[in-house]
Amino acid sequence: MEENIHIDFPLTYQAIQEKTRVSGFSMASDVLTGSLLRTLAASKPASNFLELGTGTGLSTSWILDGMDEKSTLISIDNDDAFLSIAREYLGSDSRLELVNSDGEDWVMSHLSLRYDFIFADTWHGKYLLLDEVLNMLNPGGMYVIDDMIEQANWPLGHREKAEKLIQELENRKDLKMTNLVWSTGIIICVKK
Repeated sequence: MEENIHIDFPLTYQAIQEKTRVSGFSMASDVLTGSLLRTLAASKPASNFLELGTGTGLSTSWILDGMDEKSTLISIDNDDAFLSIAREYLGSDSRLELVNSDGEDWVMSHLSLRYDFIFADTWHGKYLLLDEVLNMLNPGGMYVIDDMIEQANWPLGHREKAEKLIQELENRKDLKMTNLVWSTGIIICVKK
């Protein structure tokens, strides 16, 4: 069975994907991850969403495609060249706020904010500032990360960091966690 045979892509996805290819950005989430993000987002009506690591907006388009009209998404990235692609194709969506900022600076200056869904697709909120970002999650909120299965482009020593992160998430008493060995390796946690 082909895993992505019947995927209905977000309206802007193909255009963003082409601009992403031309830009040289190579860290985008895959289609299966995007499809799952859309489904999970649809389970959170009238919610506040946070994406750490917009990139060019491919995963952002999936999250927006799952969100209802009463939900909002703040998406953060530190590379304005890539963020400009997301801005071009998604910037007119009134539910979305795209922010060009260093992840640490943004997280540390917004610690009082709370979210119902966090997709951490960059170092901050995943390998850095994990406690701070998880504290931003409402009870019942979802925390999602991808790229947890070893990949060819991982630098030396990254596998150990990923294993340490998985163990840290498994040991937390405030989360229920599922580790999916699917797509690029996805972890979904729900805050108790």
